[in-house]
Amino acid sequence: MFYQNPVKRGFFPDPSIVRVGEDYYMVNSSFQYFPAIPISHSRDMVHWETIGHAINKSEYLDLSETLDSRGIWASDISYYGGRFYIFATLRYNYQTSDEHPMRAQLMMYADRPEGPYSKPVILPVDNIDPSHFVDDDGKHYMIIAPGITVVPLSDDCTKVTGEPVQVWAGTGERCPEGPHILKKDGWYYAILAEGGTGYGHGINVGRSKSLFGEYEPCPYNPVMRQTDPSALIQRSGHGKLVQTQNGDWHCVYLCGRRNGGNYTTIGRETALDPVTWTEDGWFLINGGKGPSEKQLFPNLPEVKYTENNFEDFKKPLSLNWEWVRNPDTKKFYIDKNGLTLITTAGNLSDVSAKNTLVRRETELSYTAETLMTFTPEKEGQKAGLVCYYSTATYACASKRIKNGKYILSLDINRNFGEENIAEIEVEDRPIYLRVSVKGLERNWYYSYDKENYTFIGRLENCIYLCDEGVPNDPKRHTGTLVGIFANKGNCKEDAEAKFVFFDYRI
Repeated sequence: MFYQNPVKRGFFPDPSIVRVGEDYYMVNSSFQYFPAIPISHSRDMVHWETIGHAINKSEYLDLSETLDSRGIWASDISYYGGRFYIFATLRYNYQTSDEHPMRAQLMMYADRPEGPYSKPVILPVDNIDPSHFVDDDGKHYMIIAPGITVVPLSDDCTKVTGEPVQVWAGTGERCPEGPHILKKDGWYYAILAEGGTGYGHGINVGRSKSLFGEYEPCPYNPVMRQTDPSALIQRSGHGKLVQTQNGDWHCVYLCGRRNGGNYTTIGRETALDPVTWTEDGWFLINGGKGPSEKQLFPNLPEVKYTENNFEDFKKPLSLNWEWVRNPDTKKFYIDKNGLTLITTAGNLSDVSAKNTLVRRETELSYTAETLMTFTPEKEGQKAGLVCYYSTATYACASKRIKNGKYILSLDINRNFGEENIAEIEVEDRPIYLRVSVKGLERNWYYSYDKENYTFIGRLENCIYLCDEGVPNDPKRHTGTLVGIFANKGNCKEDAEAKFVFFDYRI
């Protein structure tokens, strides 16, 4: 039996995995989205179900002014002494002073993998990609970039107790990050992502008999890297190993699927490949052949989960959904008629805009549809369907009022501000909005009866909805999500947009 990579499809970068008994748990980066740090569960490492988030209280994490692709970076999950630990980098917008650097680390814990987790503790270490390592003597360490840097912690992991020590700088490639320490058979294995998180990404390894070195590099480095520029799966690195209950080894790592060239519109995802150990005590991921698209199923019983791609907005939101930054809880509600978004100040291009609700794109081609009732009364008020990458880049179809008439407006932002692509006059009645995505093309439609659809417009070559398509935007680490929004620009009056369902079809 085989499976296809990626195993966690959609915007799920920087995976970290831990096994507890016969259960596997994983966390991923979430950046400016809320709730933060999705937690997934699996019994076979191929089929994953999101079971919670490490941070789901706004008072625990204020992302309201966080710029695109800042926020929560490279989370790590571990288990020790009956407790789950999650570490993550909190990337601030800017360094404002020596006392307020660019980054800090967060630590939280829980007795159950899905939480609830404790209020995050700030560990004042200014770097990225923390992971948790406990040595045989029970001492706790945070392993962090650059390279493999060891930071001693208190027994409860709430305090830094000594100076950081870089024990291995890596092989000399750029961006030595995503560090982990694995201890096996008396060796400390330093596992490091190098080459940058783009198309030169990879995993290099060193080892030592002592935690503090010195480390010798693996003669088989890189143990993971895509060397075929035409392959579907690229950007493969930032991995963590796990041993199954049967004694087999595997690695989860981030990757990205090419879309019409080197454009990873879906974002960075999570892949899985087997790990084999050499006679001289090193390991290779997928035999050193780079990432696999198709792979033999792990030696574990297959356990599938039901994919919930239809969202009935008359019920509480499923864990598929994310808010762009912290939501304004006074500006939305759910009742028997559906989900109501009350327009908030600002536009999709503004960090200050609230209550854009989105779910991850998981495939290069799909169709998404929603049913909306919205009667704008003032210019500036608008609501509709959006394919969202960031405040700088998105595409949306929204209902609004213009010169006293109701219109559907198809707009894009390619990092140059909003550009109007099409306008169609519509009636003031419930309306179905649909986007059909095929590769880099996105076609937009509306209907009053869900049977007869009117074409709004076609967006071709949507390369701006990915990490690589806007080279003058300095931070692009997420992926495209699809969902709904309601805002009002500079208009002072509110309006309500009612959404009945959201249907995501592959």
